[in-house]
Amino acid sequence: MKITVPELALVALVGASGSGKSTFARSHFRPTEILSSDFFRGLVRDDENDQSATKDAFDVLHYVAAKRLAAGKMVVVDATNVQPESRKPLVALAREYHCIPVAIVLDLPERVCQDRNKSRPDRDFGPHVVRNHVRSLRQSLRGLEREGFRHVFVLRSEEEIAAATVTREPLYNDRKADHGPFDIIGDIHGCFDELTALLTKLGYAVDGVAVRPPEGRKAVFLGDLVDRGPRSPDVLRLVMGMVADGTALCVPGNHDMKLLRKLRGRDVQITHGLAETREQLAGETPEFVAQVRAFLDGLVSHYVLDGGKLVVAHAGMKAEMQGRGSGKVRDFALYGETTGETDEFGLPVRHNWAAEYRGAATVVYGHTPVPAPEWLNHTLNPRVPRVV
Repeated sequence: MKITVPELALVALVGASGSGKSTFARSHFRPTEILSSDFFRGLVRDDENDQSATKDAFDVLHYVAAKRLAAGKMVVVDATNVQPESRKPLVALAREYHCIPVAIVLDLPERVCQDRNKSRPDRDFGPHVVRNHVRSLRQSLRGLEREGFRHVFVLRSEEEIAAATVTREPLYNDRKADHGPFDIIGDIHGCFDELTALLTKLGYAVDGVAVRPPEGRKAVFLGDLVDRGPRSPDVLRLVMGMVADGTALCVPGNHDMKLLRKLRGRDVQITHGLAETREQLAGETPEFVAQVRAFLDGLVSHYVLDGGKLVVAHAGMKAEMQGRGSGKVRDFALYGETTGETDEFGLPVRHNWAAEYRGAATVVYGHTPVPAPEWLNHTLNPRVPRVV
C-alpha cells in the first residue's frame, strides 16, 4: 500500500500492543516526529511500562504535539490509540492547529501480537490486554472517519506492513514554487467587459474568453466571480479557461460557494445577485453548468506563493492559518471574521483582522469594499466600491 500523508499532519498510529507500531514509525518517520507514549511514561516516571503514569505521560505528549503543530511540524503519535476516547484529543489537536488528522491502522491478527509480546520481557501483562486491544480496535475501525480522521489507511498483515511506503505531499494551497510576477484581481462579480478591459490594460491578449498573458506573468483571481453583474457565465468561462491553461490561479469567494451550494440542490437564499446569476446560467448548456460546478468544487481556500512571501485569499488569512487546511481556515478565507453584530444595513460587522496581523507574508485579499487600497501590516485590500 502506498500511504500518502500531507507534509503537515497529525498521524495517529492505531494498533494493539505487539502490532509493530514503533518499528513502523521508525521506518517511515523522523525520530523527532515520533511521540511515543512509552517514552513519555519513562520521561515522567523512569519506567516506560508504568501504566499508572499514563495520564501524566499523555498530558506531556499532547503538550509537545501542540508545540510541534504550532510550529508547522509533523506529529506521529505512537500509542495503541485503539479506543475512541484516546483518539479524540488527537483529532481536537489537529483541528486546533488547522492540520489534517491521519490514522494508520496496523490491524494484525491477535495471535501475531500475542506471540510478539511473549518474546519481549517488558510485555509481561496477561493475554487479555492484547485481546481487549484487538476487540476495541475492530469495534471502532469503521468509525474513524466519523471521528474526524481525513485519511485512514489500514494494514492487515505482516506482508502489507513490510511492503507499505509512506509518501509526503504538499497541501493543495502550497504554491511556494510560483514566483510570478502576479496580477491579482478581486471580486469581478459578473462584470465581464470591465474584466477584459483590465486584462488588456495589463498587457494580456484577450480574444473573447481566450486570454494569453504577457511572458512570465500570471493572473490570480480572488473569488466572487459571479453575481450582480450582467455576464457571470462569460467571467466563469474566461477564468476557468485561464486556470486550465495554467496562466491563472483562482481562490473561491463566498458568492461562488453560495452558487455551488445552489447548483448542488441545496436550499440557499436567492439574494445579493444570485438571482441574476441563476437566470444567466439558465441559458447555458447542462454540460457547461456541470463544468462550473466541478470548477468551483475544486477551488482551494487560499494559496501561499513566492517562497511563502505572498498569501492570497478572498477575505484574508491570519498568520497561524497560512498554508494549513481545515474547515476554519476555509471559512476565514471566505468570510473573514465577524463580531456577531450587524450594521445599519443589516450586514455583518467584520473584525479588522488586518489591524492585528503580524505575519511575515504579505496577504492580498478582497471581499470587503474599502474607500481606497491601502497597506496595513503587510496586508492589502485593493477592492474599491463600484456601481454595477
